[in-house]
Amino acid sequence: MGIYLNPGNDGFRESVSSQIYVDKTGLAACTNEFINTEEKFICISRPRRFG
Repeated sequence: MGIYLNPGNDGFRESVSSQIYVDKTGLAACTNEFINTEEKFICISRPRRFG
């Protein structure tokens, strides 16, 4: 079934190596440091209707 849903990762590999790709993997760990503190309100902006 993986053949039909995700035939390859060439497109992903190409986008990761481009200059416009932003990796936000570490964002969750960074924001978790502020849970239950006085700085718990964090604004993470994004374009409207993005994704």
